[in-house]
Amino acid sequence: MSMPPNEPDTASRETRRGPRVFRADDPDLVEQAPPPDVPPASPSDDDASAPPPPRGASGALLERGFRWGALLVSAVVGALALSAVLWFWRIVSVGFDRDDGIGTALRTLVVVAGVAVLALVLRELAGWRRLARLGRLRRTVGEVLVNRDLSAERKAADRVTALYAGRADMRWALDRIKLHRADVLDPGALLTLVEREALAPLDAEARRHITASAKRVATVTALAPLMSLAFAFVVYENLTLLRRLAATYGGRPGFAGGLRLARTVVGTLIAAGGVAITDDLVGQFIGQDVLRRLSRRLGEGAFNGALTARIGVAAIAQVRPLPYIASTPPRARDILSEVIRPMLGRT
Repeated sequence: MSMPPNEPDTASRETRRGPRVFRADDPDLVEQAPPPDVPPASPSDDDASAPPPPRGASGALLERGFRWGALLVSAVVGALALSAVLWFWRIVSVGFDRDDGIGTALRTLVVVAGVAVLALVLRELAGWRRLARLGRLRRTVGEVLVNRDLSAERKAADRVTALYAGRADMRWALDRIKLHRADVLDPGALLTLVEREALAPLDAEARRHITASAKRVATVTALAPLMSLAFAFVVYENLTLLRRLAATYGGRPGFAGGLRLARTVVGTLIAAGGVAITDDLVGQFIGQDVLRRLSRRLGEGAFNGALTARIGVAAIAQVRPLPYIASTPPRARDILSEVIRPMLGRT
């Protein structure tokens, strides 16, 4: 049965809407959410390449697993350390409670240990301060040389001479500086005089220290039966060389100051590609053919000796109170020639 033609479709009239005119910035416009019966859109290719949502700590632990071995080792080490502290504290407390000779001896030993620890701390602080003073003096001298200020140059020269005033081996050099000080009128000439009279002997002494350390490192590396022993000696000798160079120029750092200087020198070498430069230096000096003919231990000794020479030269640039003005800085190539030539003579 067909519907009469004069009866309109009421459902289509209710759903259809006619055109309306509105402004885009109308505040009455509200974005409507899609009806609940609309299915969610399928992920596109762009959504598939997006990173997954972050997971919590529990999800990360379930994914990679909990490191029970590391927890066990940490717990055992902490328990041993706490046991040692408690054991020591128990002995000290029992000894303090005793009134006999054992208690008196223990209290005396504790006081001596405390005084020794305080002295070590003060010595480390003093060494740290001396190294910092060398760095500040070097920067000040560099600024004075750039500005060419004669009055500031005299003050900087006084600071350098005051640094070595208490050393008996520098007395003759300081007297010569005082004798010729009044005759210097040109900017830069006074610091050149200080460098020639005071620092030239120290430069020669520092070069001797570097050469001797490089020879010892090369010899021990070539003759040591164990590589671990050779590595330990190389580390010890280089740390000793750094402290010896700092003491030569007036630094005299402690253990912590030596470690700080070592970190600075190694950082400088890494920034400059010191290991690659050392390897190239060995190859250029003795030749690639001769280097291939050397035994493995002799080659390692030559490389370690060259690396020690590089470290020594870089350390001088950190602890020398004056930049090189008229003097020629030492070169690792010249020091390496004195180290490797005896080794080549033995092969």
